Amino acid sequence: MTDSKLVSSLIEDNLPNFSNTFVPTRLLLGPGPSNANPEVLKALSLNPIGHLDEAYLELMSDVQKLLRYSWQCNNRVTLPMSGTGSAAMEASIANFIEEGEKILIAKKGYFGDRLIDMASRYKANVNVIEKNWGEAFSLEEIEFEIEKIKPSIFAIVHAETSTGVLQPLEGIGEICRKNNCLFLVDAVTSLGAVELFIDKWQIDLAYSCSQKGLSCPPGLSPFTMNERAEEKLKNRKSKVPNWYLDLSLLNKYWGSDRVYHHTAPVNMNYAIREGLRLIAKEGLRNIWDRHLLNSQKLYNGLAELGLELHVAEQFRLPTLTTVKIPSDIDGDAFRNHLLKNHGIEIGNGLGTLSGKIWRIGLMGYNSSSENVDKLLNLFDTELKKFTIFQSATF
Repeated sequence: MTDSKLVSSLIEDNLPNFSNTFVPTRLLLGPGPSNANPEVLKALSLNPIGHLDEAYLELMSDVQKLLRYSWQCNNRVTLPMSGTGSAAMEASIANFIEEGEKILIAKKGYFGDRLIDMASRYKANVNVIEKNWGEAFSLEEIEFEIEKIKPSIFAIVHAETSTGVLQPLEGIGEICRKNNCLFLVDAVTSLGAVELFIDKWQIDLAYSCSQKGLSCPPGLSPFTMNERAEEKLKNRKSKVPNWYLDLSLLNKYWGSDRVYHHTAPVNMNYAIREGLRLIAKEGLRNIWDRHLLNSQKLYNGLAELGLELHVAEQFRLPTLTTVKIPSDIDGDAFRNHLLKNHGIEIGNGLGTLSGKIWRIGLMGYNSSSENVDKLLNLFDTELKKFTIFQSATF
């Protein structure tokens, strides 16, 4: 062993005496992540086993079966990708668009912008239709643009986390099939919490995340695709330009062959199996009703306090409520107060809505009547302390 000098920061930063890892208790009522179910955290803490161990391969099969239930589909290729929701979003672009191919993206918030950015990086011919942040597209608007542009893929966000809009999806799949294009859906803030039928609504490609409706920590991104999408992938003229997200390779691991691709995040798959098991135990219809009931209680309570919601009632997202910040309230100061003094996180607005709205999440394990009561009580008793002229001295 050489007598080389170690980096001096070991002593300067007192690294040997760092305390055990600690994080404060938080109630996460923002846009995500939400709190993980305690049963999920127990599963997460189990000892890792090998990613080709027979017991782990059996667990993988369980995850796929449970995911098909949550997606309401029978798609062969249904799996949790290693990475947060943006990984599966990128996989949906990287695998199914080749250079110069047309994609039509319906943009009505921040995550429509992300799809546009990703598609342009893969040299797609990107076409965009837009709505104001807080509005949804009509079926007629979508049909007109698809028939005019004739894209290979039509992509839309089901539950737009930046605005709190729930986009109606029924009928779009039929339009896409009539025009020979794939229907791609971002379900990051809807899977496991909001009514979603992959097969019935003729959705060809969909992706989500683990840290919202599934009540797991961030780290996996559920993905599903049907036979139409499989056929398009098989007929690519060029290699998928992203090795890690290449579904033709990933499916050899998650398919019947179980051929090694990358070292799987074993413990995260323990966690998602448990989260999905709990969804199956409660039942999707019961879960969807619970989210609707708690969101309505939140809407009513905010209205009683004189607060205005950003989205029209028919398009409100049960998992994410956007509240207009009153003009005489210091929104950031109030939000920071909730976090520092009450351990509750709510979100600021994104993009064009930054500083104009709060984003309140009731997702998965966190969607409960008790959490609604707790938050409404704080809005009632604390918000008045944060009028613009008072907050500077509070």
